[in-house]
Amino acid sequence: MNATGVNWVDIGAVTPVKDQGACGSCWAFSTTGSLEGAHFVSKGELLSFSEQQLVDCAGMKYGNYGCYGGLQTNAYMYYEAGYLAELESVYPYISGGGSMQACQYNAASATAVDVSTFTNVTPQSVDQFKAALNLQPLAIAIEADQPCFQSYNSGIFNDPTCGTTLDHAVLAVGYGTDATTGLDYYLIKNSWNTTWGEQGYIRFAITGDGAGVCGVQLDP
Repeated sequence: MNATGVNWVDIGAVTPVKDQGACGSCWAFSTTGSLEGAHFVSKGELLSFSEQQLVDCAGMKYGNYGCYGGLQTNAYMYYEAGYLAELESVYPYISGGGSMQACQYNAASATAVDVSTFTNVTPQSVDQFKAALNLQPLAIAIEADQPCFQSYNSGIFNDPTCGTTLDHAVLAVGYGTDATTGLDYYLIKNSWNTTWGEQGYIRFAITGDGAGVCGVQLDP
């Protein structure tokens, strides 16, 4: 295990912060983020993959509901079914206003990037969470409906009123120790634009095994 931490943003494995808008598509953004990271680790190139492809195409057949929610594991199953990831630039995001459209998947325009398998990380374990983060960015889930989380703007977040009822998918992109306070933290990328948090990111305090702040360690 890396004793000092890892930051996949600095390494170059993380695309700029995106904005899901008024669409419950966080599951798609978390999925593409983990796939972007995995592809970077595998091939050394950073590509931005299409969330709209998942919103439009990885629907009820896979257990997802577009702007009305979904799961990263279900999105991986869509890719596993043989559909290749399309680029954001080819299949841009249009659901920010809450609207959806028919699937526009075009195999001819897709990349050669697919998903062969995915792994659920052992939950409620700091060591396992960090060990997985040492390998690549992680798709995770948290509770995000409480005012304390929604109004976050900076610092290491450790508010017990955040709750642990998972309702929002995000991307864990690193962990480390704050040089000023000495507090250990996870670095999390959200999909609420750069106007939220620390330029679109939040740092969760690492508080030991168990659910973690906002349930961060419940479903990596």
